Amino acid sequence: MSTHYQAPGRLTRRLMNPLVAGLTRLGLPLAGSAVLGVRGRSSGEVRTTPVNPLTLDGRRYLVAARGHTQWVRNLRVAGEASLTVGRRTQTVRATELGDAEKVPVLRAYLEAWAWEVGAFFDGVGADASDEEIAAIADRHPVFAITPDRADG
Repeated sequence: MSTHYQAPGRLTRRLMNPLVAGLTRLGLPLAGSAVLGVRGRSSGEVRTTPVNPLTLDGRRYLVAARGHTQWVRNLRVAGEASLTVGRRTQTVRATELGDAEKVPVLRAYLEAWAWEVGAFFDGVGADASDEEIAAIADRHPVFAITPDRADG
């Protein structure tokens, strides 16, 4: 398993992520953003970060453009998280996809958000071949997310 991770810079950490998360919490998501809340695997505290959920063929996914981030590591352990947009919070269950399943999801993700996250995909774009996308799949965790039945 890859441990690839591209840490956000100071501007992203201190300005952009809090700004996007704040606007999303106010009900003004940017390009479909949501605030992901996932329990920390060590602290037990809920950690939040803005994400871009993707809907493809009726299923929803979370893609870690920056690689094996802390939210990815926490979600692997917790198995569930919350997604918040405005006043609406939904609890979701997460199942990590294997590399072979990721190609169509990564392609769709790049089609939707390459303008924002393309730099994290090593020059591979939505128009790349399946083989080129498969070659970077291990660097970008992908989770299928489904509503928690307890949410109703």
